Amino acid sequence: MRPLKEKVSITLDSDIVEKIKILAEEDERSFSQYINKVLKEFIKNNPEK
Repeated sequence: MRPLKEKVSITLDSDIVEKIKILAEEDERSFSQYINKVLKEFIKNNPEK
């Protein structure tokens, strides 16, 4: 069973948005999928936080 997802709204700097769009496209993921991937990796690599 896939984990449940929750819709959220965040505000990001425009230069960050543009870079994420590029990276997501290179990784063949949607913008949201790419942000989710990056955040999961960050949490996995920083368990003390």
